[in-house]
Amino acid sequence: MTFRALQRNVPFLATATVCVLLYVAASLRYSGFASLPVFVNFFGDNAFLGIAAIGMTFVILSGGIDLSVGGLAALITVLCGVLIEKQNLHPALCIPLLLLVGILFGTAMGAVIHFFALPPFLVTLAGMFLARGLAYALQLESIQIKHYLDSIEGALHLRLGPSIELRAAPVIFLSVFVVAVWIVHWTRLGRNVYAIGGNEQSAVLMGLPVARTKVAIYALSGLCSAIVGIVYSLDTLSANPNALGGLELDAIAAVVIGGTLLSGGVGFVAGTMVGLLILGIIQSAIAFDGRLNSWWTRIAIGFLLLVFILLQKLIQAKKFRTARTFQTTAHPR
Repeated sequence: MTFRALQRNVPFLATATVCVLLYVAASLRYSGFASLPVFVNFFGDNAFLGIAAIGMTFVILSGGIDLSVGGLAALITVLCGVLIEKQNLHPALCIPLLLLVGILFGTAMGAVIHFFALPPFLVTLAGMFLARGLAYALQLESIQIKHYLDSIEGALHLRLGPSIELRAAPVIFLSVFVVAVWIVHWTRLGRNVYAIGGNEQSAVLMGLPVARTKVAIYALSGLCSAIVGIVYSLDTLSANPNALGGLELDAIAAVVIGGTLLSGGVGFVAGTMVGLLILGIIQSAIAFDGRLNSWWTRIAIGFLLLVFILLQKLIQAKKFRTARTFQTTAHPR
């Protein structure tokens, strides 16, 4: 590995190191923490967040942000409940329709962001309010979904041993993760995402399809949000407009802790997975301890997030100094 490649991978290496240290420390401190069922639960307990964070990774890699994730996922759960429970629509028709809604919602935001040159923060904030508001307009209270979904959830169960099972949520999450890794590393879209995040003006000068790629990125994030909403309905057999509040903030935290730079261009989907594991380790360690309430998870995540943001700032400052030194050397006065 060259020095430049090593420098680009510093955030991911830092994340992986923190993850290993936390896991070893928790395993030594708490009996049974290193068992396979506990490790499997890391994925089961954070499946919704994991799927949302994968979509968020693409957005942040491109230098953008998406605050509509939680609201859109809640809207999808409500639409799922209304279509299946009240309209008696079969999931074979309902699920593709819901995925299409997520894609179109993300596509619309991406188009507004690019063609009107508006800040992604403001556009997706408006999308968050719009989606959550539509969810409440359609259904004010939670409703149970009694048709079809229980059989689908049961069919997606995976038994890994006598006492270890993966529910539908982690199975879908791991499937989305594999597809996302393939898109990032082995497709033209993935290469374009890195190029835009590194320097959008350079990507334009290189003739890359910047407009199409940016719209596709937000469409992909909308698709992931739709998957979250569907998986939530599968897992809980319910539709709730209050569901998944703050999901977008947790997703951003997982992506940043996973080593993806907020400025874009540097990061990995695998890093987001490691960031998610860190959150799972912290949650499980606090549960094993038994003396601390769940809010300590937020405190620990906040501390780690601050540390990784400071690390990103140091890396960016060093890159800027290196670039200035190169320019001075190449073009002396």
